Amino acid sequence: MFRHVLVPLDFTEQNREAVAVARRIAAADGTVTLLHVIERIDEEADTELDTFYARLEERSGERMAAVLGELASEPFASHSRIVYGRRAQTIVECARDLGCDLIVMSSRRIDFERPGSDWISISHKVAILAPCPILLVK
Repeated sequence: MFRHVLVPLDFTEQNREAVAVARRIAAADGTVTLLHVIERIDEEADTELDTFYARLEERSGERMAAVLGELASEPFASHSRIVYGRRAQTIVECARDLGCDLIVMSSRRIDFERPGSDWISISHKVAILAPCPILLVK
């Protein structure tokens, strides 16, 4: 069993299975942290996009609350974080900063008919850079 499991979410259907896996392998006295990373289009503060990002963060919060609600009856503690940053880098930093001993994240299948087009996915980057084991769920 794992004491602190990080589950990055992008709120796609694939995430359901990653959450289910985390639910099964988290220690009863452990913690599951759900993480959603909002990546800005432009790194500089652009006041024209503030309303867009505020709505995006609000919708993410609603979706995150729904997933947390599904975990409410579990024996482990569950928390959520919504942060801004580059997705792969932020996931790795969060895992390190929280002292996670496992990352469970969904991963899409690579299309071998289009070599090189999408072989370096976010989950691949995280798998290479993570400070702890990572379990990719397809």
